[in-house]
Amino acid sequence: MSQRVAEWMADQGWSPFPFQREVWQAIGRGESGLLHATTGSGKTLAVWLGALERFAARAPANGSLPLTLLWITPMRALAADTARALEAPLRGLDLPWTLGLRTGDTSGAERARQNRRLPTTLVTTPESLTLLLTRADARHAFAGLGMLVVDEWHELLGNKRGVQLQLALARLRQWNPELIVWGLSATLGNQPHALEVLAGDDGRLVQGRIDKALRIDTLLPGAIDRFPWAGHLGLRMLPQVVQEVEAAATSLLFTNTRSQSELWYQALLEARPDWAGLIALHHGSLSRETRDWVERGLKAGQLKAVVCTSSLDLGVDFLAVERVLQIGSAKGVARLLQRAGRSGHAPGRTSRITLVPTHSLEIVEAAAVQAAVAEGRIEAREAPAKPLDVLVQHLVSMALGGGFHPAELLPEIRQAWSYRNLTDDEYAWALAFVRHGGHSLSAYPDYQRVEPDENGLWKVPSRRTALRHRMGIGTIVSDASLTVKFWTRGGTGGSLGSVEEGFIARLRPGDCFLFAGRLLELVRVEDMVAYVRRASGRKGAVPRWNGGRMPLSSELADAVVARLGEAARGETRSPEMRLVEPLLKVQREWSALPAVGRLLAETHRSREGWHLFLYPFAGRHVHLGLASLLAWRVGRGQPATFSIAVNDYGFELLCATPVDWPTLLQPALFEGDDLLDDVLASLNAGELARRRFREIARIAGLVFSGYPGAQKSARQLQASSGLFFDVFRQYDPDNLLLSQAQEEVLRQELDVDRLEQTLSRLRTSTLDIHAIKRPTPLAFPLMVERFRESMSSEKLADRIARMLRDLEAAAGPGPDEPGAIIDAQSFQPDSPPRRKPRARKDGRPRPLK
Repeated sequence: MSQRVAEWMADQGWSPFPFQREVWQAIGRGESGLLHATTGSGKTLAVWLGALERFAARAPANGSLPLTLLWITPMRALAADTARALEAPLRGLDLPWTLGLRTGDTSGAERARQNRRLPTTLVTTPESLTLLLTRADARHAFAGLGMLVVDEWHELLGNKRGVQLQLALARLRQWNPELIVWGLSATLGNQPHALEVLAGDDGRLVQGRIDKALRIDTLLPGAIDRFPWAGHLGLRMLPQVVQEVEAAATSLLFTNTRSQSELWYQALLEARPDWAGLIALHHGSLSRETRDWVERGLKAGQLKAVVCTSSLDLGVDFLAVERVLQIGSAKGVARLLQRAGRSGHAPGRTSRITLVPTHSLEIVEAAAVQAAVAEGRIEAREAPAKPLDVLVQHLVSMALGGGFHPAELLPEIRQAWSYRNLTDDEYAWALAFVRHGGHSLSAYPDYQRVEPDENGLWKVPSRRTALRHRMGIGTIVSDASLTVKFWTRGGTGGSLGSVEEGFIARLRPGDCFLFAGRLLELVRVEDMVAYVRRASGRKGAVPRWNGGRMPLSSELADAVVARLGEAARGETRSPEMRLVEPLLKVQREWSALPAVGRLLAETHRSREGWHLFLYPFAGRHVHLGLASLLAWRVGRGQPATFSIAVNDYGFELLCATPVDWPTLLQPALFEGDDLLDDVLASLNAGELARRRFREIARIAGLVFSGYPGAQKSARQLQASSGLFFDVFRQYDPDNLLLSQAQEEVLRQELDVDRLEQTLSRLRTSTLDIHAIKRPTPLAFPLMVERFRESMSSEKLADRIARMLRDLEAAAGPGPDEPGAIIDAQSFQPDSPPRRKPRARKDGRPRPLK
């Protein structure tokens, strides 16, 4: 470390940690690596000061320094915060470096300036980096690049955005063989794999664990429900949450879904009207201006609390935040640690996260996650294997960025870890696909996107194709969204953000909905804009965005089973497990508690038919595949039709005709032989693959989502991709995008690898089967899940209330507050019922509340 840097750190009252010195020395030697360090311990400074030390002596060309360092972040909010954090050392060291920011929020004027001359350091996202690589002068623009840093590498490693970054890195390394690459993370369970994907076999792993206090506690209710169900979003905990927020200067309240954040923000405001202006809402569908205002307020310590989603998960540095409250289960150890790190975000300060369970079984999850953290059990993330839709997009991008010779590009692509096993045939197929659309689309000019010139250089010949491709770069695919704007007499007001088209389609003018913390009335929908005005006095629907339900991770699920197994042996050490003892007591008396090495099964006969409740504790994705698989295998031996319900703990199979489950539940039923064929046969795999193909078609450039202000609707996109799906199946059955769609259904939606592991575990587990007289505390939430499929919210609330009264009466005296108070107004489902909306008298759809 130079004297200049040492003096600057001393002026800040800092002294370097050993891991920071190790990183500086490694960067000084030109080494790449991964820094895995405690949140708030100084990872950014470790890499940034190392880069300044190595490259600060560069002589400027033409009066200014070329682009020297790229800093990649996975989120726009993190990009803006990172740019602010990097600026301070530049000013303090008085270096002639320029610093720029390029994300989806960057203005057109700023982009134009950057196109003329890139700054010395550019903070950007994977999508914006790929867009820069499509410039015809990309090689010249990146000629001086010496280092690339990937912040929050764990957030990109396991998805297609990370694969897109791998390909961009392969290109930059081809141009700059001495390029230094570093990744930063605090929550990786498989660090060697993460290091290999990013930095190769020669990368250096630096562990930056420092003694930083982490406090995890649980906000316990006064009494619990012995028959819990996922649906009432914990708002009965509101008074206690208000007390916790009152006691801290600034708090973050994390929820798992944007709809949940809207409800909690409104509830806090109703409970404490005097907090108006002091509490705020932050999620990814709000406008950039709103998000920026909230982030500035947090930075300045001007906000009492912010209700947020994963939009503030990552390493944004808000020093004023003292407390983090997690509403509901975080569903994973890494996610919990990530969110905990948003408080006490500085060396020497305590990070504190308080868990707020939304139903009784989440109290067990709270005890389990604390044990998992203490044991250091963090989820692993694996990089995807050669997604061909991303490769197809990359080929067109490289054809735009100066063109490519196929023989020269192949070894470059194989430098990306995900494509290290790309075969010659797969590469030839991808080349043919971008040249003329493959076997079935060769007659259509729109799919002849890349052509070789007289020198064999493959380029994009059409300006229209180039424009459409640049607008579609990226791997983030979501439903079409409508901008929400105020409607005023003099015209239209400012933008509030965006909601998914499917939600607005259920509303008609005059209907109300809750968005951006406001009760809004829909005025009209025009040109992909929903115009609204403020409403009052009427309850509104809450937008439901896709992707809200996260499955329980393997690490957390194992910890839950371990806690329940201890309770089965009479060991309830933690306050959380002692609080849920009334629930556990009923479960023990009516059936049994799950335990490690035992598979709990419950059978029940009711007026509806014959029920099986099975509890593998493998997460909802695996349970969907497993339930379908078992129903299909049983159905091969006897005529039977099953209804299925799943949650993170288990699943229910209901059949109207008798099923002898004690005889059928043998190890052979859980065999893994021919698993893929059986899973595909047991599910409507063709329809699942068709839905998945929509994402693949968009990434591969088959489907264009539209120009700004004229985006295609979700229905149009689905119809277009479905047409391609059918054409390929009929006329091009060997199309590799079809097999990719099936593979992604199996690996991602159904998590077939985990399913295979679960089947193996179940075959060797001891079956613990019980014939129950009535639904147990573990069975009850599964029945509620099934009821959701066919009931409106009001009818479901009434049905739950009746069942709770009967079950509580059968269970006898219990907690002071037995049973939840359920009515149509307090009921807020985790996801909207899947039936069609009720019709009004005029035949038009009525919004579901």
